Amino acid sequence: MRMKLLAAVTTAAAATLTLSTSAQANHSWGGYHWARTSNPFTLKLGDNLSSSWKSYLSTASSDWSTSSALDTTVVAGQSNNSCRATSGRVEVCNRTYGSNGWLGLASISVTGGTHISSGTVKVNDTYFNTATYNTPSWRTLVMCQEVGHTFGLNHQDETQTNPNLGTCMDYTNTPDGPPSNLHPNTHDYDQLATIYAHLDSTSTVDQSAAVPQVGNDKASWGKRVARSSNGDTYVRDFGKGKAVITFVVWAR
Repeated sequence: MRMKLLAAVTTAAAATLTLSTSAQANHSWGGYHWARTSNPFTLKLGDNLSSSWKSYLSTASSDWSTSSALDTTVVAGQSNNSCRATSGRVEVCNRTYGSNGWLGLASISVTGGTHISSGTVKVNDTYFNTATYNTPSWRTLVMCQEVGHTFGLNHQDETQTNPNLGTCMDYTNTPDGPPSNLHPNTHDYDQLATIYAHLDSTSTVDQSAAVPQVGNDKASWGKRVARSSNGDTYVRDFGKGKAVITFVVWAR
C-alpha cells in the first residue's frame, strides 16, 4: 500500500532510499497493467471477506468503476482465508494475520515484464480490531488504496505529514482530512486513462492459468526494493518474465 516500486534499482544505495516526495504528476506503478484487447474492461474482485469488511469492498468497487478505462464487479471469492492468487482477477481477504507489523498488503503477479495476471489484497484484522484502526475512515482508505494498487496505480504522495490531496492514493495520518482521503480523485481516473490508453494483442483479464504465489511473511515476498518509515515494496522474481510485487503498509 505505502511504497513506490523502484523498477530500475541499480545500486544497493538506491534500493534503500527513503521516498518522501511531493505529489506525483505521474503515479503509474512501474508501467504494470492488465493486458486486454478492448476498453473498458471488467475486472472481478473476489470477496473472501467477513461481514465487517464487505461494505468497504463494495464502496471501493463502486468508486473505481467511475473510471472510463475499467469497471469492477464484486464476485464470490475463490480463496477463502488463504487468499491464494487466482489467475485473471483480484482476490480480497481479511484475517487476523498476527502482530507482524503490517496493516495491509497488495500483491500483483506479472508476466511478460509488465502485464498483471492476478492480484491479491489482504487487510490484517489484528490491527483493524484495535481502537486506532477500527474506524470506517481507516477501513475505507486502506481498502480503496490496496484495490487501486492492483490496477497498476502508485501513490500520489508518500509523505504522511503533507496536507491531504483528497485521494485514497495518498499517505496520511488523518484519513478524514480535510479534505478526506477516502476515495479516488480526478487525477487517479486520469492516470488510469493514461495507463490503459493503449490496447494489447492478448488479454490477462479473466483468464485461467497457474500464477506464482506469496505468503503473509517477509520471507515469501522476495527482495525489498524500496522502503519508507511506513511502508515497503518487495519483489520476488520467478524467472521468465514472471514476478510478484508486494506493497506493504506497516501499522503505526
